[in-house]
Amino acid sequence: MKKVLFIFHKATTNPGPVGQILSQRSYQIDIRALNQGDSLPHTMDEHEAVISFGGSMSVNDCETLPFIGTELNWIPTVLESGKPFLGICLGAQLLARSLGAKVALHPERKVEIGYHPIIPTGAGSKYFDSHLSFYHWNSEGFELPSGAVKLASGERFKNQAFRYGDNAYGVQFHPEISKNVLVEWAATKDSEIERKLKSPGAQSWEEQIEKHSQYAPLVENWLNDFLSLWLGKKADYN
Repeated sequence: MKKVLFIFHKATTNPGPVGQILSQRSYQIDIRALNQGDSLPHTMDEHEAVISFGGSMSVNDCETLPFIGTELNWIPTVLESGKPFLGICLGAQLLARSLGAKVALHPERKVEIGYHPIIPTGAGSKYFDSHLSFYHWNSEGFELPSGAVKLASGERFKNQAFRYGDNAYGVQFHPEISKNVLVEWAATKDSEIERKLKSPGAQSWEEQIEKHSQYAPLVENWLNDFLSLWLGKKADYN
């Protein structure tokens, strides 16, 4: 059975529709939870692709979280193999940083929390409709790596999606988010989360859940199409 490697950075990661769609397509999901001590494979011989998911930590936390440095050093293994790589939020920032780009807080300390529209570039119009909004939860953003193709921008964070080479992608947003996860997060009453919800650019839980009902079907349709492209062939969009 074909295997896709999922990299998790926190215990509560839920791959949502990403995992569901790949399972429905008969892919075996191989989860490596780096924060719990799981290792990464030495080669990509046994895996068809890699998805690196989000997390509350920063790519700049290498000194305090050694697994961040481990992943940064490992990502070139995937790129050199030619196998598809998808970085989601933190995963995208890891991809960008591994390619030499800077990852940092917004200069005005703004955040993106909730549903926000993205703006496709000319190259990105092959991937995104102009009216799509995606779920975000980030206070840091990435610069565009040298040699990468910018696919989308945003109002607060100028780089929202990029492609590097034929089939390595980074997206700042969370296409895997589900309503159940949002409801669970809202119910935890975590003090750190509640503090972030008071930041400029954050939507309330009520607004997030309402917007999820509005945008989730469109995002899932996009996700189905994107995963087909990502897994099915190298990019032919230049």
